[in-house]
Amino acid sequence: MAAKEDTATVKDTVLKRAEELDALDAILPFDRRDQLAALLTDDDVATLKHLAKEGMGANTLRALASDLAYLEAWCALSTGTPLPWPAPEALLLKFVAHHLWDPARREDDLSHGMPAEVEVGLRSQRLLRVDGPHAPATVRRRLTSWSILTRWRGLTGAFSAPSLKSALRLAVRATGRPRQRRSMGAVTADVLAQLLSTCAGDRLVDIRDHAILLTAFASGGRRRSEIANLRVEDLVEEEPVHATPDDPASPPLPCLAIRLGRTKTTGPDDDARSLMIGRPVEALKRWLQEGRIDSGPVFRRIDQWGNVDRRALSPQSINLILKTRCAKAGLDPGKFSAHGLRSGYLTEAANRGIPLPEAMQQSQHRSLTQAAAYYNNPDRKRGRAARLIV
Repeated sequence: MAAKEDTATVKDTVLKRAEELDALDAILPFDRRDQLAALLTDDDVATLKHLAKEGMGANTLRALASDLAYLEAWCALSTGTPLPWPAPEALLLKFVAHHLWDPARREDDLSHGMPAEVEVGLRSQRLLRVDGPHAPATVRRRLTSWSILTRWRGLTGAFSAPSLKSALRLAVRATGRPRQRRSMGAVTADVLAQLLSTCAGDRLVDIRDHAILLTAFASGGRRRSEIANLRVEDLVEEEPVHATPDDPASPPLPCLAIRLGRTKTTGPDDDARSLMIGRPVEALKRWLQEGRIDSGPVFRRIDQWGNVDRRALSPQSINLILKTRCAKAGLDPGKFSAHGLRSGYLTEAANRGIPLPEAMQQSQHRSLTQAAAYYNNPDRKRGRAARLIV
């Protein structure tokens, strides 16, 4: 009898927690709400709600929630206890040992790396899908999330401990995994033209995808989350500009400003804007007209009957659209991602000799080092250092 009452109490607690997570449904994936509710504690949910009220970016909050759920599940399976706050140094070292290990040593020593029962438990909850050690970047990201959540609880963890830094360094070396590039291919102007050629037609889906590709590229290589979250209210009509800036007799071109709001590099109070001129503006306006959209999300789902939904596309959908267009254009979808529109914009700007500060103003890159990396290769190809013997 007592066992039944305990089970009912647990179910009630999880249900209540799921209802509280509904308040975050605009940020957290709704299809994982029940799973998150079962993994997170009441304190975890309270922390996430606090971060949301403090204006934490949607993408950051989503990543924190996902990482926190994984940490809770891993700790419960590894130690039999809930995730402690702050985490002791030994637990941090255990996390590294379970996720970064030497595959060669694992063949001779089955106790090396993540224990079998922990692995089975994580796989049963669909939290672990990779075979072998984790990517070092994933481990570092989860440790960073762990550290951020610890600080937001007003606590201090051992994340700067020399032993942890040393363990990370040695473990990364042992895994022998090469560092993966975030995007294998830059969507430069020539690639973009091939993708746009697949959007020729009067179907709503073609008109929408045509506008998505041009808007994402021409506005400075916007991130997929920024395109998915774009709203009609963010669009500001500007006075037309001349095709040739210094020639008043040149034909006028439509001009549109996009208010970016909070992005990865800007805050909600920043008046960050990106300009679009000419063909991208015409493509965007055509989509809004054909889709009969005058407010709310700009880019929306279209059902199989051609009806435009009220809901916005997800960032994942933006990535899928790009890959689908790659396949139709005869390109390898595995070599491109939505981030390629961002890297492609700066790469194209470099190829055309556009000054780096001007390109950064449009792309809203804050890191000169990161933005300059796209400029280095074209500059080197045009320079003399590599042409000593030709």
